[in-house]
Amino acid sequence: MTFCLDSIIIKPENGIKIKNAIILLHGYGGDGKDISMLSLNWKRYLPNTAFICPNGHELCAINTSGYQWFDLTKDDPNYILEQSIRAENILKKFINEVKQEFNLLNSQICLSGFSQGCMMSLNVGLTSEEKFSCIVGFSGKIINQEDLNKRIKNNTETILIHGEDDQIVSSTHLLEAKDFLIRNNIKVDTLLIKNCDHHIPIEASSTALNFILKKF
Repeated sequence: MTFCLDSIIIKPENGIKIKNAIILLHGYGGDGKDISMLSLNWKRYLPNTAFICPNGHELCAINTSGYQWFDLTKDDPNYILEQSIRAENILKKFINEVKQEFNLLNSQICLSGFSQGCMMSLNVGLTSEEKFSCIVGFSGKIINQEDLNKRIKNNTETILIHGEDDQIVSSTHLLEAKDFLIRNNIKVDTLLIKNCDHHIPIEASSTALNFILKKF
């Protein structure tokens, strides 16, 4: 099957049957190859899991060697929301293709992302008709709380992980997102990592893996 998004797909070794999938969404200017690095450690503990790492549907406006889920060159919240919902619809189509190809249900899929990919994971995960296994977000935020509040359709359990010294996406967004999710009756774990900027350190990767193992 040809997916609507170009993707790196890492299947279980030795023909092991796929029972779960983790969809990894890269950050602004990144690509599927970047975010697929998380699978190097995770796959040892998740032998029945496929790791699916799509490229964003657009070339990044400020780094054309990478991709974006939505444009950030305009500082206009309405424009950003419009573009993010467009990306959301593309990702939902992509997820349906993944489910069909690997014969999976939402409950067998973890949505995870870094930065802009985390933002998309939250939007897609919480506005889908059926809940996912879990949402794992690194260094992100909720794009538009007022909009998402109107469109939430499920209560997928979530973990949010952020570097305390992040200068790209302030760590205050983790606290804001946590408060938002609690108010919407969504169980959420959080981890704020000291002396960490805008990246995914080993502590974040390990904490996320332990969370996912409990959900699969």
